[in-house]
This record gives sequence, C-alpha cells and structure tokens, in this order.
Amino acid sequence: MLNYIIKRLFLIIPTLLGILAVNFLIIQAAPGGPVEKAIAQIKGTDMSVTERFTSSGGEQLSNNQSQKKFNPQESKYRGSQGIDPDLIKELEKQYGFDKPPLQRFLEMLKNYLVFDFGESFYKDKSVISLILEKLPVSISLGLWTTLFVYLISIPLGIKKAVRDGSKFDIYSSSLIIVGYAIPGFLFAIFLIVIFAGGSYLDIFPLRGLISDNWEELSLLEKIIDYFWHLTLPVLAMVIGGFASLTMLTKNSFLDEINKQYVLTARAKGVSEQKVLYGHVFRNAMLIVISGFPAAFINILFTSSLLIEVIFSLDGLGLLGFEAALGRDYPVVFGSLYIFTLIGLLLRLVSDLTYVLIDPRIDFESRGN
Repeated sequence: MLNYIIKRLFLIIPTLLGILAVNFLIIQAAPGGPVEKAIAQIKGTDMSVTERFTSSGGEQLSNNQSQKKFNPQESKYRGSQGIDPDLIKELEKQYGFDKPPLQRFLEMLKNYLVFDFGESFYKDKSVISLILEKLPVSISLGLWTTLFVYLISIPLGIKKAVRDGSKFDIYSSSLIIVGYAIPGFLFAIFLIVIFAGGSYLDIFPLRGLISDNWEELSLLEKIIDYFWHLTLPVLAMVIGGFASLTMLTKNSFLDEINKQYVLTARAKGVSEQKVLYGHVFRNAMLIVISGFPAAFINILFTSSLLIEVIFSLDGLGLLGFEAALGRDYPVVFGSLYIFTLIGLLLRLVSDLTYVLIDPRIDFESRGN
C-alpha cells in the first residue's frame, strides 16, 4: 500500500503541470487581460460584463493628434489608441507581461513549487492571504452541505432499496425528482422570499456569515449566530445535492441485494439486518464513497458560487469568479493550483477509504 501511495503522490506532479499548462495556453489565447483593462480604465471605457453584451459599441474615442502619434496597428492591445507607448510598456512591466510567455510560465512553476503565488493585480494582497481570508466561508458551506447531504441520502437510499416498489419508494422518488429538477439558486431565492424578509417572514439573515456584533457575543451565542446565518444557504445547497446521491445509494444497494451471496445468506436463515449491514453495506457503499471527493469539490468550488452571490457570502467561489472576469491571473492560477491539489489528494484519501471499508481491495496489485 505504501508503494501505491508514493506512486499516486508522484502522479500528482504531471497532473498539476498539465492542468496549469493547458489553462495558461487558453488564457494567453483569450482576448482581454489586465493591461487592456488598465487601458480601458485610463480612457474611461471600462465596463461591466453585462454592459459588454448590451452596449452598441458604436462610440469610439478618437483624437486626431493621438492618432498621428500612435498607430493602433503597432500595438497588440485593443483600445490602445491615443495611449503613450511608454505607458503601455510600464503597464506590461507592472503586470509581468514584458517577458516571453514561456519564461513567465517557467517562473510561475518555480514559484508554485514553494507555494509562492504572488499578489493579486487589483487587491494589493497576496493570493495566499486572499484564499485564507475567503476559505472559512466556503469551508463552512461545503463541509456542512456535504455532511447533511450524506446524512440524508445514505439512510434514505438504503430505505428506498429495502422497500423498493412500495408507496414510500414512489412518493419519495417524486419528491427527489422535484428537488433534482429545481436549481439550487431558485430554491435559494424562494427561501429568501419566504424566510428572509422578502415578502413574508423575517426569520433568517440575508447577508454574511456572522452578525456585526460577533465580538460582543458569548461562545454559545456565537455558535447559534453562526448556524443561524448558515441555515438558508446550506438548505438551498442540500436540496439540490441529495437527490442524485440518494438514487445512487438506492441503486447500489439494489444491485448487491439481488446478488447470489445475499440470496444464499437469506436461505441459511441469516437475519435481514445482518445481511443488510454485515454483507451488503460494505460492498454497496464503495461506489458511494468513490463519489465523495468529486461531490465535496463540486459543492465547495462550483455549486457554492451562485449561493455565495445570492446570500452575499464572500467565499472562494465569488473570489474565483471575480478573478476570472477581471483577468486577475495570480488569483486564477493560484486558486486553480490549490483546488486541483486538494482534489487530487482527496481522491487518494477516497482510495484509502476503500481499503478501510473492504480490506480485500488491493490497489497496489491492480497497478502492477
């Protein structure tokens, strides 16, 4: 097993390298960038994402004198007409674009080996400090959502498998289909309207993870305040996440229940509880556990994005979204590196959990 762990850890290196290389090439080919954004801000033509789609684009600034001094064909940046070339060079140097792409990529890899992700272009903070600042919000959402999703889905899926075809199975499947069909952000808006002072009740807060008077609260009041703010966001994410895992658990248990060794155990008079939890549970849970890393990463870094925006929660999802739109490359690549590394390590932890549940599995022999 030790050899397998070492092998998997070494495989993380080329995986990270490949992901960073592909994303670096995509970003180099994509239009726009921090230099063009700075030029637009200087000229007063910077606009939001929605304005880019709604504006006619018919108005362009023109200055005869600047046109004579500067030929737009000589610049690789859109909208640089009338901007002093020396200023553009200063902007390139400021954002690190005065070097060839290959040199920038190699320097980035060298810094990432020691977890030096640089500083944000726009926030005057290091990438690490930004991630650590936003991490508690996303960890809170991801951890509690994943915990409740598994606590609900696994028992419900087992009960549906045991009572397959019953009224309970039919009615619960109908509710699951409805929950799966409704996007999480729509359910979040529904909860806000009903419970957060939208039109009816004003029970739960709408903004932030903690109250403004957090420091003045006692320990018990801080715990209550923390979960009071988390109730609606976590509930909105749980509704959209438990459906698929419930059906996965049910189908996994149904496959095991109908196998020959289960039928033989029942024929020998083994009790239903012992058959279910002594034989079926261990084998059926393998596929459920295999989806834990993907589920956790999906909830932590993707599903929480709209929820963070709706409930004004300043977490990693919102940070990555703003960084991608603003072409804040240090934050984009730093976040990508850390998230990918966490995902790969969780995948390894998932494989090790297989062995804890079923010692008969030997990944090392499979790899040989």
